[in-house]
Amino acid sequence: MLWQVLEGLSRDSAKRLRFVPGVVYADEGAACGQSPEDRAETVAEAKLVLQSVGFPWHIVALEEVFSLPPSVLRCSAREPVGTEGAYKAAVDSFLQQQHALGEGQQSLPCPPRPPIRAGPPTAGQTEALSTLFSSVETLTAKEELLQTLRTHLILHVARTHGYSKVMMGDSCTRLAIKLMTSLALGRGAFLAWDTGFSDERHGDVVVVRPMREHTLKEVAFYNRLFAVPSVFTPAVDTKAPEKASIHRLMEAFILRLQAQFPSTVSTVYRTSEKLVKAPRDGCAAGTPGPRCLLCMCVLDVDTADSATAFGAQTSSQLPQTQPPVAQAEAPVSCCCTRMGGARHCCRTEEDPRARVIEQLCYGCRVNMKDLPSLDPLPPYILAEAQLRSQRAEAEQIQEYLLEDREDEDARPGES
Repeated sequence: MLWQVLEGLSRDSAKRLRFVPGVVYADEGAACGQSPEDRAETVAEAKLVLQSVGFPWHIVALEEVFSLPPSVLRCSAREPVGTEGAYKAAVDSFLQQQHALGEGQQSLPCPPRPPIRAGPPTAGQTEALSTLFSSVETLTAKEELLQTLRTHLILHVARTHGYSKVMMGDSCTRLAIKLMTSLALGRGAFLAWDTGFSDERHGDVVVVRPMREHTLKEVAFYNRLFAVPSVFTPAVDTKAPEKASIHRLMEAFILRLQAQFPSTVSTVYRTSEKLVKAPRDGCAAGTPGPRCLLCMCVLDVDTADSATAFGAQTSSQLPQTQPPVAQAEAPVSCCCTRMGGARHCCRTEEDPRARVIEQLCYGCRVNMKDLPSLDPLPPYILAEAQLRSQRAEAEQIQEYLLEDREDEDARPGES
């Protein structure tokens, strides 16, 4: 993809760019089990390739997700190209709060993120990332978690440096495999965003996939004929058996079917082109609905009191913390008792896991089942979940107070 951009510029040397392209390389060696020596060698090879391009480049380690601010999970309104005001102001405010509070007084410690990676990540961050991925029980959940963290990191880098577009190198074959995998993982409601040409779920940063018209074979021949330098790194599923994960199984199924029927990939790909995005998506169109904490898509789940099968499954997973009334003459005085259950009571300490799970879409909830404890998650995810929960409780209390005031105004004669 990068070499095609360079080739297009070389054909017309008088063409003036209306944008300043930049290249981001994410070092994911810690999640894949690479040794520090192998990671340093891979980063050195990537630097040689990036330096020959001539564009601004940034090398970030996946461990930096443990120092991201919670604002990276918020859908920001679109800003003019070149402006970074809202997001950078939120990041600066977050860093100032971290310095002011100190590590000992923070409920969710999160060290400040350096503007550009000046060296390798700290040993504590590497150990935290290794602990996170080692605690995930299945390879399917590991691949989904890696993709989510990578997206958050790239989104943060794009916003920090003022980029409004992010170009991904997903090919037609990869998108066909991703479409079938997303269906198996319960992400059918988001196929138009996960496999379409443009993804506007983040608001101010749009993800585009310009390589979606090319198959893997075409990409391989292009790299071979034009001697495009490549850097090979092991992935999470390297040397994994075919049935180790849903991603590997779908990849083997599509590629095997493509070898027998050459129109398989194109048929699946053309099907993805017909998918239409829901009108409610996007921050600019009206009031946006609640979004998933991880993938940042509009929630596609029912409420806990729904009569559907998933609603029953969700309600069975949430802790039933409402205590029975032992004595009728000693009622509990609480401002939240009339707001639909003690689970949202201001005096009841809510289960942290339930607080996070209820803010996830169906696909992300299924993946989180393979993570026994949420403690290894990066602090910015837990912090944003806490902020959203507190904001929802405050809105519920305000709504209750307004309803109570309306009831009092409707009964002027009663004391």
